[in-house]
Amino acid sequence: MNMGEVERLDMKTVSIFGASGSIGKQALDVIRNSNGRYEVYALSVRQSIDTLIAQAREFRPKVVVVADEQAARIVKDDLPGIDVRFGDEGLSSTAAEADVALNSVVGFAGLQVTISALAAGKRLALANKESLVAAGPIVRSILKNSSGEIIPVDSEHAAIHQCLRGSNKNEVKSLILTSSGGPFRTSDAEELNFVTKDQALSHPIWSMGPKITIDSSTLMNKALEVIEAVELFDVRGDQVDVVIHPQSVVHSMVSFVDGSVIAQMSKPNMCLPIAYALGYPDRFEPEYGTLDFKNPIALSFEAPRMDVFRSLNYAYDAIRIGRGAPAWLSAVNEVVVDAFLRDEFRWIDIFALIESSMELFDPVDLEQPEDVVMLDKLARVRCQEVIDRWHNRGL
Repeated sequence: MNMGEVERLDMKTVSIFGASGSIGKQALDVIRNSNGRYEVYALSVRQSIDTLIAQAREFRPKVVVVADEQAARIVKDDLPGIDVRFGDEGLSSTAAEADVALNSVVGFAGLQVTISALAAGKRLALANKESLVAAGPIVRSILKNSSGEIIPVDSEHAAIHQCLRGSNKNEVKSLILTSSGGPFRTSDAEELNFVTKDQALSHPIWSMGPKITIDSSTLMNKALEVIEAVELFDVRGDQVDVVIHPQSVVHSMVSFVDGSVIAQMSKPNMCLPIAYALGYPDRFEPEYGTLDFKNPIALSFEAPRMDVFRSLNYAYDAIRIGRGAPAWLSAVNEVVVDAFLRDEFRWIDIFALIESSMELFDPVDLEQPEDVVMLDKLARVRCQEVIDRWHNRGL
């Protein structure tokens, strides 16, 4: 048997949910460069039909998933021989089929993919932190009763996952998530009052979609990652720290009880954690983000300005409260960010609107996926009421 035949036998099928986004496109780059290790089983998009059609013509997946029936009719005409599905049912059925489901859907909409893939015993390559943040208790329950596994794609959690390999839980003192600090790391309070949307959408390091980029500017992205780390690695909230690291070379670290710290380092390149999640426990060429240590590399770290970027406080409060508070926080943040992207208020107002929305939360027990969906809907309604009051008379 030649090498090509061996690779074919070991080939994994991969479904990419959110194929038109930054992570989805980079995942396809990884697959292009994988020397036949992976086959694209399915692609899904919410709106970018032209992108989906072009991707499907190149990779010839067995399935594509779109938002609704009207979009499905359009796609069927352009992709003969490919099974076209739509809506939540299409996402759910498709997520249960391939070896790996890469969930890069933006926001709470990714919940169905997360639940379905894990319930079917598949590998979930997770780039959709909101589904784990919102439905942590549900996901934990599913994992106890299935052979499914989560390999994180977020660069920070992928770094932690790598640093923990071969370690026992009782050896871990803390997880240290790094953050570039976003575009306003050094801005003073007066400057933050006049931040524009364009400035907030200009991240100094990473190229991401608008929602994640705004979250990065407020450090809400890091706040949600704190909650995600608690769920992924079964640690307490007070065992997860955040440090600002402007160079984005150290992607996160683990501190151990004997004082040792292990860090994962590379140049910023999301293809690396994507390839890690697809190939785990193996690593494959090509290289992504390789550092040259023969040339000087300056690394600096500092504490986050939690009095200014208050999103981190919201995360630790939500972890402490529990009983649906993380889900509520994730939902109201989505509503507030969407409204900000529509130019409804200033960037600095994001914090006050989230705080006012969090004050309306009442703890609930999340036992079924439907409980999470209902809580998410209620949070969005309450948050929109807060925004409406803001417009009408201010807070």
